[in-house]
Amino acid sequence: KKINAVQNMEVAFQQIKGGFIQFVEGLSLKERRNLKIVGFGLVGIGCASKFFFGVKPGHRAIMYNRLSGIDDEIVYSEGLHFKVPWFQRPIKFNIKTRPFEYSASTGSKDLQEVKLDVRVLARPREDALQTVYRRLGLDYDEVLFPSVCEETLRSVVAQYNAAQLLTQREIVSYAIRSHLENILKEFNIALDDVSITCLRFSDEFEKAIEGKQIAQQEAERAKFVVDKARQETKGMILRAEAEARATEVIGKACKTNPAFLKLKKIETRRNISNVLARSQNKLLIDGEVILMTEDDPLVRKK
Repeated sequence: KKINAVQNMEVAFQQIKGGFIQFVEGLSLKERRNLKIVGFGLVGIGCASKFFFGVKPGHRAIMYNRLSGIDDEIVYSEGLHFKVPWFQRPIKFNIKTRPFEYSASTGSKDLQEVKLDVRVLARPREDALQTVYRRLGLDYDEVLFPSVCEETLRSVVAQYNAAQLLTQREIVSYAIRSHLENILKEFNIALDDVSITCLRFSDEFEKAIEGKQIAQQEAERAKFVVDKARQETKGMILRAEAEARATEVIGKACKTNPAFLKLKKIETRRNISNVLARSQNKLLIDGEVILMTEDDPLVRKK
């Protein structure tokens, strides 16, 4: 099968070659001259492209020389640049801020198992790309971040207990960023941001937290019921004291001023009349005998 494939390719090449020769022979002398110019132009463009290289936006390039190694002085910015073929080879870096996510399982200060997911935004320093390439290469994030993030999370989380990790999340995130920034600075990596995307504890600890919250809610509810009962008791006592005081005052007024009792009778008669007036039953009652006592002259007369 391989021999047949090679033979078929040779036959196809011969056919293409024969067709091209026939095409050229059919051209005039001027057309052949123009075809030669076009051919040389294409060859020239292909050779010239070997002398230039481009750098995309958000990227930088350093130059490797086969004779002297990496050039430590020049960092090529965006655009088109010159190079010497074979002797020089550009090495292009992506200097845009890129995300890196890492998950770790570690222990807190009170020996609780904690699972953290962090998101790191970092980029190589533009003025130290040669050093980054020598020490870490182009895949600096895969080489550096796993070990650095593991060490940072373990050392920072161990300084806080479980309650602090839940209530002081911003402080913990800032501590992780400060520790990580100091380490990455030694490797010429600029850190833009660090955030905790997920914070989890063991199932037993989460159940204990849930039980504690339920107990606190029940305690608050019981406290509210006790306070409500206490306030109602105080209100009843105050009302009883007010009624007793009112009774005492009314008794004294009746003894010292008989007109007060007559005034109360008149008010009571008026209230009774209003109630009877609103009633649907038809009643004929003499208003003179409502709430009369034996001391009233009208009763004595009757």
